[in-house]
Amino acid sequence: MNNASSLTPQSRTHILRRFAQAGVACVPLLLGGCSFFSPIPEPRGSLIEKTDYAQLVPGTSTRTDVLDLLGSPTAHATFDDNTWIYVSMITSPTPLTFPSVKKQEVVVLNFDNGGVLRKVDTLNKKNAMYVGMVGAKTPTPGTSSSILQELLGNVGRYNPMSGMSSQFGGSSGPMGGQGTGNGGSGNSLP
Repeated sequence: MNNASSLTPQSRTHILRRFAQAGVACVPLLLGGCSFFSPIPEPRGSLIEKTDYAQLVPGTSTRTDVLDLLGSPTAHATFDDNTWIYVSMITSPTPLTFPSVKKQEVVVLNFDNGGVLRKVDTLNKKNAMYVGMVGAKTPTPGTSSSILQELLGNVGRYNPMSGMSSQFGGSSGPMGGQGTGNGGSGNSLP
């Protein structure tokens, strides 16, 4: 039997040196594996290229030409059906937040009422404007109550028998003590 106490100092040094060499040899493999886990870019929206919309000629191209080349638009302008918008972007997942936009391109096509293309505008990520959330709070009327008050606030307020006559266990209710039924009489089958 060979245990650790029977090893000589030279053999211990030799074993430790071997472990250190193996560790140094594994470092490039571990660092190289990091690129394996890098986020994969994801294309989103209408995947159009510059060569696609470069074929459009204002004044001669029509809506059907655009549909044949680019497909249906991502969106129409809110109050103008003659403005078509194509949005294309490549995003990359980011941990604990929204995906980051790596590349973005927007193509805006304006048509006249006859369906002929009049203008082509292209926008990219540099033209984008960041719209942040407003931190202000809207005041609401009412009282503030605790969770316990919310949970126990209606205890004792609801009595389903209060609207019935005294023969059902209720006192005077919204019907002025008239009751709502026959008190069981006439409810049996012949």
